[in-house]
Amino acid sequence: MSKLITSIQESWHEFAVKASWPTMTELQKSTTLVIVGTIIFSLVVFGMDKAISTLLEFVYSIFG
Repeated sequence: MSKLITSIQESWHEFAVKASWPTMTELQKSTTLVIVGTIIFSLVVFGMDKAISTLLEFVYSIFG
């Protein structure tokens, strides 16, 4: 039981003291970057899906 308590205490110490937390400005910049990256990635996936869908409809219209 003492090992568990020691482990929890050490984890809390590392979390509270040793960890470096970003500033609010860094956090906002990172969040903006993630949102922009997600939007760009979504648009690329949408474009690929639309292109493949159009291609398959064309192929089906030829052979269907």
